[in-house]
Amino acid sequence: MHIRDVEVIAPNFKRRLSGVTSTIVQLVPLQARTLGIAALGPGLPSHLPKLRWRQFFGLWTRPAGRPFRLWHARRNTEMLAGLVLRDVLRMRLKLVFTSAAQRRHTAWTRFLIRRMDAVIATSQRSAAFLEVPATVILHGIDLDAFSPERIGAPSPAMQALAGRKIVGCSGRIRHQKGTDLFVAAMIDLLPRHPDWTAVITGRTTAEHTGFEAAMRESIGAAGLADRIVFLGEVDDIAAWFRRFDLYVAPPRNEGFGLTPLEAMASRKPVVASDAGAFAEMIVEGVTGHVVPVDDAAALASAIAPLLGDDARRQAAGAAALDHVRRHFPLAREAAEIGAVYTRLWASGKKSSGSTRTSR
Repeated sequence: MHIRDVEVIAPNFKRRLSGVTSTIVQLVPLQARTLGIAALGPGLPSHLPKLRWRQFFGLWTRPAGRPFRLWHARRNTEMLAGLVLRDVLRMRLKLVFTSAAQRRHTAWTRFLIRRMDAVIATSQRSAAFLEVPATVILHGIDLDAFSPERIGAPSPAMQALAGRKIVGCSGRIRHQKGTDLFVAAMIDLLPRHPDWTAVITGRTTAEHTGFEAAMRESIGAAGLADRIVFLGEVDDIAAWFRRFDLYVAPPRNEGFGLTPLEAMASRKPVVASDAGAFAEMIVEGVTGHVVPVDDAAALASAIAPLLGDDARRQAAGAAALDHVRRHFPLAREAAEIGAVYTRLWASGKKSSGSTRTSR
């Protein structure tokens, strides 16, 4: 990609896969249909349009048809790099930052955010922790990748569960993600629902092996080792969302959290803790339920009626699919981010941050 065609730079300064990296990987190809956008950083897939480090000298020039380029940061390191490029090296850049955090930012982060030209928050809750005006843009998802209509051959693990109803929980195995709360709820509920199996997908890193071992011990003591199954990291999580009959998202803390949207896009109802943006994506009592954080009893109480009533569960799944397709397509997110870019280019000066909007 020639530097004069680069209007927006999406830096990704973290090699390990994360939610932020996933957002960039999904959004950039869609944005590239209408924008000259390039990603920058290690570990990105080959199909993304990329800016090469050797092209940095070109950032002192204007892009074709624009007064300046935009640097869209999503982490502190990327904000800092943008500040150096804009304020120290005097490159023709304006800086955009997307914040997903739902806590008071550190003094250092607040310092960086105050120097952005525009700020996006991924939820109303995230916006409430900002001390500057922000535009609220909830994430969307790829409705082609997560769809009940997709067909694929079942994996051996799926074949082993043929005929079983499955309640799923997906994410890294750690205390923050509330995996133990899901296990506690399943130990309570599964003895009364013999046709159900609980499936947990996600990687357990070395520092959390003890956490997983403690859960396995509790499961074994309850006699449920064959009905609460840890699969580890799976190759095709979208296929598992299609296979689940009900999805549970129990984290104690979350930035945004895409898995409930992915489950709903797969026509599955969701029971989730009140973390991340879950309360802004789930329609209570229609597409699922939101329960207090760190409350295994409340989680079990919300799950129980959906295990025991097929018609209720299927109606909630149908409502979930309709809700996500109307309100959370990735194209909507790309368009709303594009509107922030357009306002900056049109103003030619520091953005006022304009409005707080929500869906």
